[in-house]
Amino acid sequence: MEFLVEFELAVPSEVTESEIEERQGSEAVAAKELADEGRLVRLWRVTIGNSQTSVLGLYRASSRAELEGLLATLPLYEWMRISITALLRHPNDPGESMRR
Repeated sequence: MEFLVEFELAVPSEVTESEIEERQGSEAVAAKELADEGRLVRLWRVTIGNSQTSVLGLYRASSRAELEGLLATLPLYEWMRISITALLRHPNDPGESMRR
């Protein structure tokens, strides 16, 4: 199954800059591992208003529960607000005709 996942990051004010940098580096490594496994397909940054951004990710997992388990292992997870949307194939999807 494919899932569209939206992340908004809310870092607590008491967190040090060095911890933020460390977790961001670890997050990049985790994202690469998920991509190498075929679980993370794409990532986009989306601007919300003038200064805030969120991230959209296209993920593959056998179930929502499996995906939630994968996301819970991310180094920034405890600072994320996450929204998950299951994506179902549409019969008129132009991508389907390209796969045949």
